[in-house]
Amino acid sequence: MHDHDTSERLASYADVLAGELPDTWTSTHLTADAKDDLAELSDRIWDLDLAAASLAEHPLTQAAVLSRPDGAQLALLDRHDGRDGFLIAAVAPRALPDEAYRAVPEPNGIALADDPFLSAEQVAGDLLARYDRALAQVRHNALGGIQPSQPDRIVLTWQPDGSVAAAPADDRAGTILIAHGFIQDPQSGIYRLGGDDTQVQARALREIGPQLDALGIGTALQHPAARTAPTSAPASMPPVPAGTRTPATRSR
Repeated sequence: MHDHDTSERLASYADVLAGELPDTWTSTHLTADAKDDLAELSDRIWDLDLAAASLAEHPLTQAAVLSRPDGAQLALLDRHDGRDGFLIAAVAPRALPDEAYRAVPEPNGIALADDPFLSAEQVAGDLLARYDRALAQVRHNALGGIQPSQPDRIVLTWQPDGSVAAAPADDRAGTILIAHGFIQDPQSGIYRLGGDDTQVQARALREIGPQLDALGIGTALQHPAARTAPTSAPASMPPVPAGTRTPATRSR
């Protein structure tokens, strides 16, 4: 089979697979010309089994990346074992510290037959379930001292640099935070409000409380040890105990 035919087959397979997976996925085809993108993708393949073994002997010359709006990604790779079909592997998130991956098992990839419809069922019932568990764990680890929020309560945590960070449970609170100057990290999901202008920061904290309360979402302000909040912070946000997290060991 010609290289062009092989490339078209992978791209078409990925498009169909993306349309059959649960939730919303898009597909991007990386050809041999995209050497830098392929090299980065190889480094982010989250696998110690089939995909890792294949990459050790056959560096990527093409791939398809399936992406979900929350940042999850899957990589569709050629098989080199003489069988039809492809390999599919999870992709590790960008920009998370190595410590976040400690003690989190790799969501190893799987081999797919040459039928994207049947493969979508296989991916959804196996790889995606393991990948989502691993993603949730590494993102939780990346929160560090930031306490995860609940649907009815958001925790705002002072950071050593004077900023305020939060990890809201859903988009309702996130929309209000962004409207008042918070910026979201797309990989960790953490929202941060800079502390360069404390008056602007204090005003934002005062204003988000009533807006969140109108949605039935309570607020709490968490103070790390030896950190004193500005006196203009809203008194209706009582401090809560800092969450604890057991250190892990990165296995990726």
